[in-house]
Amino acid sequence: IQISDNWPGYSLDLFTYPQHYYGDLEYVLIPHGIIVDRTERLAKDIMQDIGDNDIVVLCVLKGGYKFCADLVEHIKNLSRNSERFISMKVDFVRLKSYHNDQSMQDMQIMGGDDLSKLTGKVSFLCVLLTLFFLFYEDIVGTGRTMKVLLNNIEKYKPKMIKVASLLVKRTSRPDGYRPDYYGFEIPDLFVVGYALDYNEHFRDLNHICVINDHGKTKYRV
Repeated sequence: IQISDNWPGYSLDLFTYPQHYYGDLEYVLIPHGIIVDRTERLAKDIMQDIGDNDIVVLCVLKGGYKFCADLVEHIKNLSRNSERFISMKVDFVRLKSYHNDQSMQDMQIMGGDDLSKLTGKVSFLCVLLTLFFLFYEDIVGTGRTMKVLLNNIEKYKPKMIKVASLLVKRTSRPDGYRPDYYGFEIPDLFVVGYALDYNEHFRDLNHICVINDHGKTKYRV
């Protein structure tokens, strides 16, 4: 699903959201109900593609945890109601690449200490947001970040690696990387909610929203 650059979004007045964020958001970009429906469709597409393979799901924290949990639950439900059972194991890594609303030059990979379980298995990497940037000076986008992470995983020689991302951020300078599955292609906006944060705030927001300048100033560190 592609959200155009001129999409005005939904008025905040149409939805309920935490009162402590009043005045901090521009509009709702993707309501929670649409996120849930789209994630269920991604789960169906994944089920059709993986065949009878057991899978290891590697969730990228912190932003990917809600998407990963919902996606895994949908796959489990589909598996229960089908003739084939899909065995899934879940592990976690954490990437640190943002300071306020800017990408940092260095990326830290934490967790996922025992990734040897990926050897010979079909591996799904669940992330919430994939950015496509060319990089210059001190800005590093996570299209490059994803490539670094994938190179780190490939040394364990999994049978197959697939990346599922709920969001793909569209920029004018794509770096050529695309996830295998993604829910929404969005404009080049800084979005929060559905576990996407701004300095650890807005994770409790169910909808995906665009943060305003007041919100950035309020929660800047």
